[in-house]
Amino acid sequence: MATAKGRTNGFAIGITAAVVAVLIALVGVVVYLNNKATDPGAAPKSAIVNSDTGAVTTGKGKDKVALYVDFQCPICKQFETQYGSQLQALAKEDKITLEYHPIAILDRFSQGTNYSSRAASAAYAVAQENPDKFLDYLNILFENQPTENTPGLTDQQLIDYAKQVGADKAEAVIKANTFFKFPTAQATAHKIQGTPTIEINGERLDTSKQADVAKLQKIVDQK
Repeated sequence: MATAKGRTNGFAIGITAAVVAVLIALVGVVVYLNNKATDPGAAPKSAIVNSDTGAVTTGKGKDKVALYVDFQCPICKQFETQYGSQLQALAKEDKITLEYHPIAILDRFSQGTNYSSRAASAAYAVAQENPDKFLDYLNILFENQPTENTPGLTDQQLIDYAKQVGADKAEAVIKANTFFKFPTAQATAHKIQGTPTIEINGERLDTSKQADVAKLQKIVDQK
């Protein structure tokens, strides 16, 4: 009886150990998949890029204007048409510090091509490889913005526009979509719900409020 009991207990212990091993393996798989889903991917590295926050910075002024933009967003294009050239001019004169955050929240509007992520990745490629051409590239992407619910620009078109503004060094990085995951990860990290999202000196504006619009206009109107 003692021998039989010992075998029974040993068998039970063996089953328990096997179950625990399976559970540990399953937990490992779940953790791996979660980490993969939230993986921010490769971060751009450049003198004008903050690899942690995703900010691409021009200018060294006292007031900081941060813009979170999606290249597929028509409202972003409207904003750039109205304010972009003035803000960029102020940054070039070091009257403001201007931060652009290319993000991706509108991939679902490009018929499965993930245009928002690809365009933002291309912008970061230019910021890394040809930093002096970043603003020119941002501007040309908005000037040639595809309509929502279309496939968007192809990777070759993104490369061609980079070459058009003189950012030839970015071709390989654009083609590889090196920073594809980064724009989505940054949108999540900064809790971006819509674009453009505008911050002045760290304060996030609500552009439905006239007082907040006035804060932006005050920055734009400075001499």
